Amino acid sequence: MSKDILEEIIAHKRIEIAGQEKVVSAAFLEKQLGEPVPARSLKQALMASPTGIIAEFKRRSPSKGWIHQDADAGKIPAAYQQAGAAALSILTDEAYFGGTLKDIRTARPTTSLPILRKDFIISRYQLLQAKLAEADAVLLIASALTPQACRTLTCQAHELNLEVLLELHGEHELEYLTTGPDVVGINNRNLGTFHTDVTHSLKLAEHLPKHLPRISESGIAHPETLKQLRQAGFNGFLIGETFMKTEAPGETLRNFIQTLGL
Repeated sequence: MSKDILEEIIAHKRIEIAGQEKVVSAAFLEKQLGEPVPARSLKQALMASPTGIIAEFKRRSPSKGWIHQDADAGKIPAAYQQAGAAALSILTDEAYFGGTLKDIRTARPTTSLPILRKDFIISRYQLLQAKLAEADAVLLIASALTPQACRTLTCQAHELNLEVLLELHGEHELEYLTTGPDVVGINNRNLGTFHTDVTHSLKLAEHLPKHLPRISESGIAHPETLKQLRQAGFNGFLIGETFMKTEAPGETLRNFIQTLGL
């Protein structure tokens, strides 16, 4: 995703949120919450899992177009759990990824795994939406936020009992680690070229704090790559397209895990 595309998405997201707030106010969402309920812990699930795989549900991407247009959120996440996933990531951006919050609400009754709301989070309003949809964690992207905005959103997420996966792209973003995330992820997709290269995770591994679970995201297509990343100290592996581009993503995940020999 080029920086220009990221900026375009964030600009679109601001307009989108403003429109949503006109229809349903933040105050109304607050009233629906009641007492914040404990979330299923993404952090604990990753540390306890033999695979550490966060299996992703997504229909399309800006770079690849439609990957699995008719994907069923009522079936695939459950199939992921049965196949051995540690947690789930569900894309809820509609304009660029073909997802909605309804996908989390549809998946939630079918699985006991932690669900990460994967979107371009820039507002507390989106945190309220995530909590009401029964997500357990949210993604915060360093390159989409200032350190202060990231810190504020992390605190607000924690107040709602949502965990935070902080996504970094390079050494220049390591300062964001002070914002208090629960899990840290390295995105292997180059923001300028959309090219994915898992050596990106390997290069940054030594700079990541030992007390946080480490996630490698994007470009993991082969079990051998996962093994290499695990040896480098990664606990989690966010994998979407490798599974979603097939007819039966859950079965593809099952075969992937079997090849790992775990």
